[in-house]
Amino acid sequence: MRLRVLGCAGAEFPDFRPPAFLVDDGLLLDAGTIGAVLTEEEQWQIRAIFITHAHLDHIRGIPALADNILIRSLRHLVTVYATEPVVAAMRTHLLNGTIWPDFTMLPSQHDPVLQYDVVTPDRPLTLGGPDLSRRSSDGYTITAVEVDHTVPAVGYCVEKNGVRLVYTGDTGPTDAIWQYASGADAVIVEVSFPNAMESLATITKHLCCSQLERELAKMAVLPKRILITHPKPQYYEQIKHEIGAIGIRQMELLRDGAVYEL
Repeated sequence: MRLRVLGCAGAEFPDFRPPAFLVDDGLLLDAGTIGAVLTEEEQWQIRAIFITHAHLDHIRGIPALADNILIRSLRHLVTVYATEPVVAAMRTHLLNGTIWPDFTMLPSQHDPVLQYDVVTPDRPLTLGGPDLSRRSSDGYTITAVEVDHTVPAVGYCVEKNGVRLVYTGDTGPTDAIWQYASGADAVIVEVSFPNAMESLATITKHLCCSQLERELAKMAVLPKRILITHPKPQYYEQIKHEIGAIGIRQMELLRDGAVYEL
């Protein structure tokens, strides 16, 4: 399994892009960054996008991707997977015909460039084949897992050929996802704030480093890689120092553009 970090920041600044993680070229975890990084040909390879929650920095790349597909007149369908509250929020507030066209109806209702597929937490689904069709029984097994954020949110467990990748998305202290992450090949977990801002992390339901350390203790076996995402760019170096002070060898703070073979 190949993991490419398109964006991993908790805010937008030069050289810091919103979260998006590309798995094996065709599957995307969150969609804060797409067209700002990927070439046209790379964008056309995306077939499935799994959204953790409806905050703008995690969904904002989808409208431009859909527009790029439409204006090239490509017969290319991208499925956006999310829980029901997230799909409802995107229909109502983003791809609603006012803020941006409803690409589930374009170029036609019967041949759109986007479609939604509702996922249910703790109910695995399988994707496979060249277009990552849900009808296929091979390929990826993907499970949504509820986490604790200010809006309805999930993380995802992605499994393929015995490799397991877990992505928390945005969350404060939580429980269920650590059962999936225990002993995984990699976990992508957020740390948004330095320890001095723990009160703000608590209010906004994010994590700081001291909270992360307590969360990691909930796992029976630490993952082989612990990849830290979503730092506020203003505190990147401070968060990096505090992560190093935890002293876990396999833990690192991500940067945009990193690539991992899992």
